[in-house]
Amino acid sequence: MYRYDTYDHQIVQERVAQFRDQVRRRLTDELSEDEFRPLRLQNGLYMQRHAYMLRVAIPYGLLSSKQLRMLAHIARKYDRDYGHFTTRQNIQYNWVSLEQTPDILADLASVEMHAIQTSGNCIRNITSDQFAGVAADELLDPRPYAEILRQWSTFHPEFAYLPRKFKIAINAAAEDRAVVKAHDIGLNIVRNAAGETGFQVLVGGGLGRTPIIGSVIREFLPWPHVLTYIEAIMRVYNQYGRRDNKYKARIKILVKALGVEEFAHQVEQEWQDLQDSPSTLTVEELNRVATYFEPPQYEQLPDADELLAQQRHDNKAFSSWMSRNVRPHKNAGYAIVTLSLKKTGVPPGDATGAQMDVVADMADRYSFGELRVTHEQNLVLADVKQTDLLAVYTEAKAHGLATPNIGLLTDMICCPGGDFCSLANAKSIPIAGAIAERFDNLDFQHDIGEIELNISGCINACGHHHVGNIGILGVDKDGSEWYQVSIGGRQGNESAIGKIIGPSFAADQMPEVIARLLEVYVRDRHEDEHFIDTVDRLGIEPFKAHVYATPIGGQSLEAGEDAYA
Repeated sequence: MYRYDTYDHQIVQERVAQFRDQVRRRLTDELSEDEFRPLRLQNGLYMQRHAYMLRVAIPYGLLSSKQLRMLAHIARKYDRDYGHFTTRQNIQYNWVSLEQTPDILADLASVEMHAIQTSGNCIRNITSDQFAGVAADELLDPRPYAEILRQWSTFHPEFAYLPRKFKIAINAAAEDRAVVKAHDIGLNIVRNAAGETGFQVLVGGGLGRTPIIGSVIREFLPWPHVLTYIEAIMRVYNQYGRRDNKYKARIKILVKALGVEEFAHQVEQEWQDLQDSPSTLTVEELNRVATYFEPPQYEQLPDADELLAQQRHDNKAFSSWMSRNVRPHKNAGYAIVTLSLKKTGVPPGDATGAQMDVVADMADRYSFGELRVTHEQNLVLADVKQTDLLAVYTEAKAHGLATPNIGLLTDMICCPGGDFCSLANAKSIPIAGAIAERFDNLDFQHDIGEIELNISGCINACGHHHVGNIGILGVDKDGSEWYQVSIGGRQGNESAIGKIIGPSFAADQMPEVIARLLEVYVRDRHEDEHFIDTVDRLGIEPFKAHVYATPIGGQSLEAGEDAYA
């Protein structure tokens, strides 16, 4: 993984010292809150309902065991002994004090981490496939490009004050696990007919108040020009993006207003003056960064098929975990393990300091000292020997990290919601908990099969509800909390925005609403048909009719009708 050079160390340490002085001046009222706000946001510090929240960057979701131990230390010393892993492959601490944030940043700097550009109207954390470098279906490892984009975008003076926040994702696999179509810029690494490597470039994707799937503006961009072309995109957006209305300031609104063809034309015109600039990548620079991502010292191992078959026969719980939480590795004798942070009774994406320490120890013993954070708020050990899988399962289970539900109903994406976030209209965590408790039956979940359920506490869509097979959005109705439901959303290669089924629901109705949606699926599905495929085939009407057929819990469903329906 990437290691800081002397410039990186100096920049981050200077930022810590700078912010320490800014905090001192805020605490002595030399800075007003209005003056301090943009300064703290540049360092990932938000004011939430009850305390400050600090968002820490985990570039493209890659962590060393040493770094994870530091995150555990921060959780214990400065927070309430846990952290929340996010859909942007970052981690958030929800209970930090302003006085201690400079010390947290100093601790992060000691392990080559920071919170820079995790907030504000700038280019945010570059995200990628959590299985990058080990996935059997990838064209090449996208992490060197992700790191180059990170270095280029951090402290870029021209793009420090954009009209709105800006998110970039990069994918190099046949299966898009980075949700590139729902980003301001999405990059797919491809090869042309001549076998040359380049990028398919998508622009104008995003969720939030106006969910839009990104549009392709270039089918093939030669890889040396990835920075210059993105710079051209950023310049067009920076010049013409709206600054008078933050709800219409994202690049997706500009692309929609101009039209995809006109926007692409303006980017091409801007690019003419940039494509041979010093930002053009060279083979030497790509190779320099790629050396940080050289494969570990894999052993020459045979596949342990017979051993695993016997272990699965002897241990049905292990077999269930293998089916859901273990994926093929591109190297024989190894496997990719996803550690579930979705145990019933625990907020999705939360991990305690003790759990983080355990995972760090497991990474050292079983996965070359590295791990990954997923977009679905789980953790990954990417390089586990197949002969170690039973040991990994046993240890993970002992610490609440082996729920065999990856891709199933209770593997929910969920934002912190109204329990913490001052922007939220409604709580998310209690809804996730109630649904998980209602369907806490793994046999039932395995029968239902793969289904993505995403929950957001407000229209900002941090829980990615728009692309959930079932999406839940918290809305405000006359000062009370209600929940709007959509179905038919997808992430991945066929990304799509879900459709709202009708008026919103009260919190205590939500488990029954999900039950009724699943009843239609079980009743009408074809053999081996996933929930999302049944929705695509039938449309939303049969689901809507069944959900609203009779009142739930004595409450009329029409009572929840609101402006969002």
